Amino acid sequence: MSTAASAKINILIWVLRVLMAGLFLFAAFGKLSGQPMMVQEFDAIGLGQWFRYFTGAIEVVGAVALLVPAVSGFAAVLLLVVDIGAFVAQVAILHVDWIHTIVIGAILAALIYLQRANIKARLGL
Repeated sequence: MSTAASAKINILIWVLRVLMAGLFLFAAFGKLSGQPMMVQEFDAIGLGQWFRYFTGAIEVVGAVALLVPAVSGFAAVLLLVVDIGAFVAQVAILHVDWIHTIVIGAILAALIYLQRANIKARLGL
């Protein structure tokens, strides 16, 4: 890959990292600050409010880790798992709009794909 193409890919990766980190930090804020909508949604899910705090904490950890190049790929995998859980909850329990979870999942999947070499290297593959 040429240096110019490599630079463009690196810029794209950073744009996606920052975009996803901001989105998940925003989502975590709603959960961790006890926004009424989040409290109601997690009541409806039925796992208790501890799960709202747990999810918010995972989102904060994942968002911050997205901005650390050495672990960014793993953070994207973690947040994709959270996103899949949100999709399942929204479709099966909450019966609300779920399209945004598909879009977020696609962006995270792209980020994982773009960082696959780094992920393999970190895993020693």
